[in-house]
Amino acid sequence: MTSLSEPKTYRIKSFGCQMNVYDGERMAELLGAQGMSAAPEGGDADLVVLNTCHIREKAAEKVYSDIGRLRREDGSAPLIAVAGCVAQAEGEEIMARSPDVKMVVGPQAYHRLPGMIEKARRGERVTDTDMPANAKFGALPGRTKRAPSAFLTVQEGCDKFCTYCVVPYTRGAETSRPFVDLVEEAKRLVDAGAREITLLGQNVNAWDGEDDKGRAVGLDGLIRALAALPDLQRIRYTTSHPNDMSDALIAAHGEIDKLMPYLHLPVQSGSNRVLAAMNRSHSAESYVELIERFRSARPDIAISGDFIVGFPGETDAEFEDTLKMVDTIRYAAAFSFKYSPRPGTPAATMENQIAKEVMDERLQRLQAALQRDSLSFNQSSVGKTCEVLVERKGRKPGQWLGKTPWLQSAWFASDPDRANAAIGDLVKVELLAAGPNSLEARVL
Repeated sequence: MTSLSEPKTYRIKSFGCQMNVYDGERMAELLGAQGMSAAPEGGDADLVVLNTCHIREKAAEKVYSDIGRLRREDGSAPLIAVAGCVAQAEGEEIMARSPDVKMVVGPQAYHRLPGMIEKARRGERVTDTDMPANAKFGALPGRTKRAPSAFLTVQEGCDKFCTYCVVPYTRGAETSRPFVDLVEEAKRLVDAGAREITLLGQNVNAWDGEDDKGRAVGLDGLIRALAALPDLQRIRYTTSHPNDMSDALIAAHGEIDKLMPYLHLPVQSGSNRVLAAMNRSHSAESYVELIERFRSARPDIAISGDFIVGFPGETDAEFEDTLKMVDTIRYAAAFSFKYSPRPGTPAATMENQIAKEVMDERLQRLQAALQRDSLSFNQSSVGKTCEVLVERKGRKPGQWLGKTPWLQSAWFASDPDRANAAIGDLVKVELLAAGPNSLEARVL
């Protein structure tokens, strides 16, 4: 069989969560270290990596439609690799359904992508879904990302086994990366231009380890170490689990200025029976109490959450409990989804699956309540002064876009009497007006 030419350009398309975005960035760095460059916008790439998410059914099916669209008019196709959680869960099916796919690589094995590319060039079809704990991080090249905000994966996997979720099967057991490695990677990100780092994990607050002096520390200890980096201005973390929240991490929100006043803490349902059926291991009451403790430590904290409507057996009254939860917490932002059965999970075979039209109606009502509160939170910010981390230019000349400490999108116009803002600057502003998705600001 004739060997294919060595790929010179690549394109990585990441679906799903921030951890997939991080993995996509690391794959790009890996391919760059092999001498490849990102394909120009709108141009064909020699290698395409579809970095997939398996949380929802539609996300998995979208992968197959994207594979079909990669075939060119002349009938040829680039080298195609499917990575991520769909690859981990459905590797053999992908190979059977999609002959154009030459490589399937799981989220713990993508550091071996260069070797897989060489085999694919020789005409082989290669699958690697091994799960060696932390092995990939030691094999990846140093960070090169130059941007004001950066992701840093500190923890992977999940031991919670929520009945609707595939993550324990696709990402493996909970593992924490070593403290020293994380501090070093953070330093490299800061040296490359990062002013804000978001710590990532399936259950990020389950991270633990030993610091550089051999002392046992939790996520709060890691945050305190990163806060000592002089040029790092902001720290965030996501996604947390209520059961892994420590007193020390709650306290850190009131003690560390660089830790932003924002918390993403999924609840999923306001019904205790539904939470038990989900195996969430917390109650509605314990969740509300936890939020109250965060607000006591940091009164201006913005709360974000996740919700699932239409979980098997969810009654009208139990859905109303979820709406009551929303009314109680008043989320600054939230993600909400219709329940999606994933093969191999206990919930997929539960009785009393909810009809699509019922889920649609519940989701609309939930999102209306969440949007109400998001707008209200933005409106309550009007009149505040804060710093905006400039991330990019706006559509109009002299316009800049960035994030407030509460993770709101804010835009402002350059002041003609001052030096222009630049990407990566922290600009002090007054928040002037609020919409549902962004705020207008004025430079002070």
